[in-house]
Amino acid sequence: MAECKLYSLSTCSHCKSCKKFLGERGIDFEFTDVDLLPEDEKTETIEKIKKLTARCAFPTVIIGEKVIVGFKENEIREALGL
Repeated sequence: MAECKLYSLSTCSHCKSCKKFLGERGIDFEFTDVDLLPEDEKTETIEKIKKLTARCAFPTVIIGEKVIVGFKENEIREALGL
């Protein structure tokens, strides 16, 4: 299965739903709560997200080479082969 990475905000309900969705399906994923990072790491991470998506929105889910902005359950399922 492709590597799964999630950029999220600790206070975002869509981000929490995405984490729950992945966890309930036993998907091994790495996540970063961007708002909890130290300021220099936060700035660097936001720039990385902007390069991937042309904007900075949360959650941003990266599954293999596919980037999904927002909790789009059907797109996430498809990218994971569920």
